[in-house]
Amino acid sequence: MLKNFDEVLEKVRSIEPFTVSVAAAADKELLQAVKTASDLGFVRPVLVGDPKAIGGICEEIGLKPLDILAADGEEEAVATAVKAVREGGAQVLMKGLVNTSVYMRGILNKEHGLRTGRLLSMMAVYEAPGYHKLVYCSDSGINVAPNLEQKKDILKNILLATKSIGLENPKVAALTANEMVDPKIQSTVDAAGLVEYVASGALGPDLPCIIEGPIAFDVAFDPHAAAHKKIDSKITGETDIVIFPNMEAGNIMGKSWIHLCKCRWAGIVLGATHPVILGSRADTPEIKLNSIALACLAARS
Repeated sequence: MLKNFDEVLEKVRSIEPFTVSVAAAADKELLQAVKTASDLGFVRPVLVGDPKAIGGICEEIGLKPLDILAADGEEEAVATAVKAVREGGAQVLMKGLVNTSVYMRGILNKEHGLRTGRLLSMMAVYEAPGYHKLVYCSDSGINVAPNLEQKKDILKNILLATKSIGLENPKVAALTANEMVDPKIQSTVDAAGLVEYVASGALGPDLPCIIEGPIAFDVAFDPHAAAHKKIDSKITGETDIVIFPNMEAGNIMGKSWIHLCKCRWAGIVLGATHPVILGSRADTPEIKLNSIALACLAARS
C-alpha cells in the first residue's frame, strides 16, 4: 500500500531504471520532467523527433538521453516511439509535442501499434488530504459512457496495473449514487454486474480483489455512513480502487478533489501492451513526474 506520491517516487527509485520512449520530444517543459526523473535515477529516456531541436533542449537543460531517434513529423515520431516500445527497446510510451489524436492512432494501429484486444482506459491516482492512502480511479478521461462489457475491461486494466504497482487484493468500489439495484439507473445494474463478474472467477486467481457495488461514495469511504445506513461493507474506509459509472462522474469528482481539496495526482492510460503517458501541456512538473513514476511501476511484469 502506497500512502502518497513521495512513496511512489521512493519505490520506483529502489528498482532498476525504466526506458521511456517519448514521441515528438522537442518540448522543454516535458523534458524538464524527464530530466528530473532521470536525475532521480529511475528513467532512461529515448527521445524521438527532430534531433537538432531535441539536442538543443537537452544541452540547454543538461539532459543526457539514452538515445535520440530521428523522425520527420508527428506521425513518424509516434510510429518510431511506439516501435521502440513494441520491440522491447522501452517499457513506457510518453506523449510529447504531438496532437492527441495522432498519438492515439499510433497506439491503436492494427499492424504496428500496442493493441491487446482490451479497451484503453484512463487511470487517475489521487493523494487526497484526510485519506490514508492513494486512490486509484477509472475511467475519467477516455470512455464517455462505458457499458458493462467495457467496464469489465476497465476493471481488468486497473487491476493489472495496481498489481504491478504492488497493491495486493485491492478493495474496489463500483461507484453509483446508492446501494440499491434499480433497473431505471443503468449504473447500478452495471455495478452489480461487475460484482457478479468477479464472483464468477472470470478474472482468474492472479487478479484477486474485494469488490462491492452498487455503492455510494460516502459508504465507500466512511464507515460511519455505512453503519448509519446499516450496510455491512468489507471495503468502507479502506477503498483502494474506484470504478466510475461514466466519464463525467470521474471527471467531476477528480477535478473537484484537485481544485477544492488540493489533491496531488497523476494519470496514465491502460489497456495497451505497455503503460502510456498521455498528459497535457497544462500539467504541472509535479504531475508529469508523478505520472512518469506511476507508469514505470505499472510497467513491471
